[in-house]
Amino acid sequence: MTKHLESSFINLLEENQNILHKICSLYTEDNEMHKDLFQEMVIQLWRSYPNFKGDSKFSTWAYRVCLNTAISLYRNKKKTITTVEWDSSLHHIRYEEYNPEDEEQLKLLYTSVRQLNDIEKALVYMYLEDKDYQEIAATLGISEGNARVKMNRIKTKLKATLNKKGGI
Repeated sequence: MTKHLESSFINLLEENQNILHKICSLYTEDNEMHKDLFQEMVIQLWRSYPNFKGDSKFSTWAYRVCLNTAISLYRNKKKTITTVEWDSSLHHIRYEEYNPEDEEQLKLLYTSVRQLNDIEKALVYMYLEDKDYQEIAATLGISEGNARVKMNRIKTKLKATLNKKGGI
């Protein structure tokens, strides 16, 4: 990979790493698992980057790659991630710590969202990121109408769960 491509990837990843952190927060329960999943998503993004055509925004593409990585790793409730050797150039990425305990309501929401199935988690995450239904549908490979219906059902389910816990 050329230095320009490498530099471009690192810059885009640093600008969008909050996407990775938020997905990690939805699919993991502790800091070590968060870091492991983050690393695996970076590796998958790095491997896929030469195929990124720019037909969509980098963030949309990254959502799809990272959500697919998280879903496939945690579909079977797998608690350990097998690691692979990663390219030394990726060590140049500045990792910013993410502390989900800073906001108790957010922690309660994440706990409730973790109880949802994988597709519902992905949908909620993108909805909370203010993605429109068209982008959500395209990323998840479902129709826009289906995305709206699913989101309304999820909202009802989360509201009931959070009310039981005395939350948000």
